[in-house]
Amino acid sequence: MSPMRVTIDRTAVALVVVLSVTASALVGCASSSTTASDYLVDGCSPAKHDGQSVARVWDEAMLDAIRRDTPAPTVHARNLFHVSAAMWDAWAAYDPHADGWLVHEKLTASGGAHGVKAAREVAISYAAYRVLLYRYSFAAGMQETFDELSATMRSLCYRIDYTEIEGDSPAALGNRIAAKVIEHGKHDGSLEATHYVGTGYRPVNAPLVVAKPGTTMRDPNRWQPLALAQIVAQNGLPIPGSVQRFIGPFWGRVESFGLPASDDGTPVDPPAPPKLEAGDPASDAAFKQAAVDVIAASAQLDPTDAEMIDISPAARGHSHLGTNDGHGYAENPRTGSPYAPNRVRRADFARALAEFWADGPESETPPGHWNTIANTVSDAPGFEHRIGGKGHAVDRLEWDVKLYFALNGAVHDAAVAAWGIKGVADTARPISMIRYMGGKGQSTDPDGPSYDPEGLPLVPGLVELVTSASSAPGQRHEKLARHVGEIAIRAWRGNPGDPTKQAAGVGWIRAVEWVPYQRPTFVTPSFAGYVSGHSTFSRAAAEVMTAMTGDAYFPGGMSEWTVKQGSLGTEHGPTQDVTLQWARYYDAADQAGISRIYGGIHIPADDFEGRKIGARCGHTAWTLATHYWNGTAD
Repeated sequence: MSPMRVTIDRTAVALVVVLSVTASALVGCASSSTTASDYLVDGCSPAKHDGQSVARVWDEAMLDAIRRDTPAPTVHARNLFHVSAAMWDAWAAYDPHADGWLVHEKLTASGGAHGVKAAREVAISYAAYRVLLYRYSFAAGMQETFDELSATMRSLCYRIDYTEIEGDSPAALGNRIAAKVIEHGKHDGSLEATHYVGTGYRPVNAPLVVAKPGTTMRDPNRWQPLALAQIVAQNGLPIPGSVQRFIGPFWGRVESFGLPASDDGTPVDPPAPPKLEAGDPASDAAFKQAAVDVIAASAQLDPTDAEMIDISPAARGHSHLGTNDGHGYAENPRTGSPYAPNRVRRADFARALAEFWADGPESETPPGHWNTIANTVSDAPGFEHRIGGKGHAVDRLEWDVKLYFALNGAVHDAAVAAWGIKGVADTARPISMIRYMGGKGQSTDPDGPSYDPEGLPLVPGLVELVTSASSAPGQRHEKLARHVGEIAIRAWRGNPGDPTKQAAGVGWIRAVEWVPYQRPTFVTPSFAGYVSGHSTFSRAAAEVMTAMTGDAYFPGGMSEWTVKQGSLGTEHGPTQDVTLQWARYYDAADQAGISRIYGGIHIPADDFEGRKIGARCGHTAWTLATHYWNGTAD
């Protein structure tokens, strides 16, 4: 059976629009004579989908749509939640006790438990299909996404042209739920009608031209857009224009799942970020140290460095929230044996970590990445699907629907919280910080050359002043002999000419020329640094996974992912296979945050505060989700 190709004229989308304008008639619809034959494809045998629940089938279809689209983590987190909530409402409609999120109808199905399961599968499919069709109707890869969505419906033997919203059939229920979610999304503060673009934000700093040394900033504490010859997203999609535009500075006003509303767009209020400010010595010192920390991480990206480190759970992980103070675990609690050492080159680990967590294995963006992690956990051999790790095991449909509702509620809230802070704090990225301070000079010795109170602090072997002696032939700054009096840093040298065969390595470069360990068409995400979205998303998801499974540890006490030798994209590497390992969900989340320091696009304060905010989002979403499941949300 070949899939029906949905044409690019958006005929299918028009059907969804018809549904969306009928949202006022969603609840208490009159019964009709609709039968299963009205929405089932005649003579069709449903595909098995490898035994996956229908909720999992639609989650995978959604992740594929995200992979094709431009990486916008705020938008994709919202879509993940709204589709998951639609699936939950479809499931809850056949549970007399559970509370729906937007739709509160209660229906019955004949045929006992089997009939209820079949009705839920139909309702879930129509709800997910219609929401996804609407949300990705203007996305990159639209045609491929439409084709996959229609093929998925036909593989389940459901008609894509069934648009009935009246009556008590599960298909009509699914259509009603979709219409309600679509209508809700028009008024949730996301500016969906203008494709999530607002007009109220203006950067205070002129763009930083990456190809030219240095930068000029009106305010070094504020975000600075980058000007690139070409902008390409991390999944390879070209983005029109050459100057970045802040993505989602208004997102803190988007309606969340479990966070309180905020008049100023910051539902969570973290401590102030460090600032380059002479009137506040502590904050000023923290700002400068943050830049030094990023430079120090960049200096660890040299593949010729022979230093070996143990990256197993025996040596890493088990940190307290908002710190990197952990030193691993004495033993695997599931096996009772010590974790085996996992020794690799330090630079291989740093580079593999930076690239693995950049967007996820196939650019699902961080919220989608945690869906892939959750699905892998759910599929683990011998894993028992007990909600909260307690009670009887539930079937995969119930497990998946509840997991996605809680998990994606958490990552949606993480986006609202993190971007609310980004839009208000509006902080600079490391490339601006390092180039700006490096261009000013050094701030360590007031009596020394090139002193400026806004300069970089000198650190022997890492941040130094180029002198006639240090740049003499055979000396460490020899290649910088034309730049005596300037600041040199020991860091990653920048993008090699052929990243498939070459690695740039680490050496002494001018501070004003530093770039983060990223592809030259990307360099730094198009929004402010404080707080880290990766850290917030990941900790929120880790909290839900810990609560949902009733266990802080991955199944078997460890999860891992191997970054193959030579598979890096920014430069050639790693020099050998690097197997990243995590004992607990929290360890994986922490490494996601750490990866952004090695990648040169966050400072530690962005990471640590993001983790703390993510923990709050995860706890809140989990607690609220259980109230919906138990019928105590209202």
